[in-house]
Amino acid sequence: MSKTLQQQDVSVLSACKHGLIYLTANDWALIADKAKRLEFQPGDRIVYKGKPTNGIYLLLKGTARAEIPSRKVAPVIEPGEVFGEISFLDELPATANVVAQGRTEAYFLERLVLFSLFELFPHLGSRFYRSMASSLSRRLRELIEAGSDGVKG
Repeated sequence: MSKTLQQQDVSVLSACKHGLIYLTANDWALIADKAKRLEFQPGDRIVYKGKPTNGIYLLLKGTARAEIPSRKVAPVIEPGEVFGEISFLDELPATANVVAQGRTEAYFLERLVLFSLFELFPHLGSRFYRSMASSLSRRLRELIEAGSDGVKG
């Protein structure tokens, strides 16, 4: 991958307000260097419900939808956002399908690659997990609010 493309990717990821918000520019450079860049076509299933992800995805271009059986409207995943994180965290199968809505590009970070980065750079691990907690907290709040019929909690 070219240095220019990698810099553009890091720009997208670091600018996202709903992504891994506590990572530094150096963290993103380390992650981008170790990530696999993948491309998907419209309708491609990126994450399969019931199958482990063995890592996480970071959306770079396009959009994807998390198809959750209990939800009528599938949440949209936009550039800079992470997905596959629940399976990554608990090492259990994915809880939803994630489907590309158009031509989509994403980084994939394997669990073992991330763990080796965290061993080398413990503060990266700390910022990464803090960011994941923030992202999951936001998504949980959105689910609660959507299910509350307008009643704030």
